[in-house]
Amino acid sequence: MRQIVAILNQAAVVLMVAFCLFLEPSTGRNAFQPEAPNRAVPSGGAASNYPIAVDPALVGSYPSKTHSGAGYFYDDVLEYRVWIDPQSGGERLNAGSDYFKAFATYEEALKYSQSTKGAESPLVLVRQLEHVNEPKKGIFEHVKGERLTEWQVEWLAESKRGPNSIPDFLAKHRKSLR
Repeated sequence: MRQIVAILNQAAVVLMVAFCLFLEPSTGRNAFQPEAPNRAVPSGGAASNYPIAVDPALVGSYPSKTHSGAGYFYDDVLEYRVWIDPQSGGERLNAGSDYFKAFATYEEALKYSQSTKGAESPLVLVRQLEHVNEPKKGIFEHVKGERLTEWQVEWLAESKRGPNSIPDFLAKHRKSLR
């Protein structure tokens, strides 16, 4: 009887480890990606309309569950994501749940989104080391600390954080409230 209990305990541990490896440790959300991420970057000085991922080797390794939008400023572009919705015609590869493919460049993400059934327009995953929080309309707070968030790609224009971006933003909005 003790041997059976020991075997069952070992089996339970193995199952728990397998379950934890399948899920993202920080969120518990399924990190399913149907294809390897596209880490390709333009060679020979080819231009991109938007920043290339800060570390292409890490594209596809970030948590799938992140914040959404906000913050006004970004520090790094981590990857571009194309989410696929099986309810909108995408392949049912994730038990009917949405899934994404990650890219190092916007252009490759856009091509994929335009040629894949059920695909949404690309989003960009950014890292914010400092950002602006707006807990109430017109009330702004300077927040320090790493935050990953998905943005609309167009929000990248003129929102790369510089040394004075947030203090200047806050000063401008304080003046406009007077």
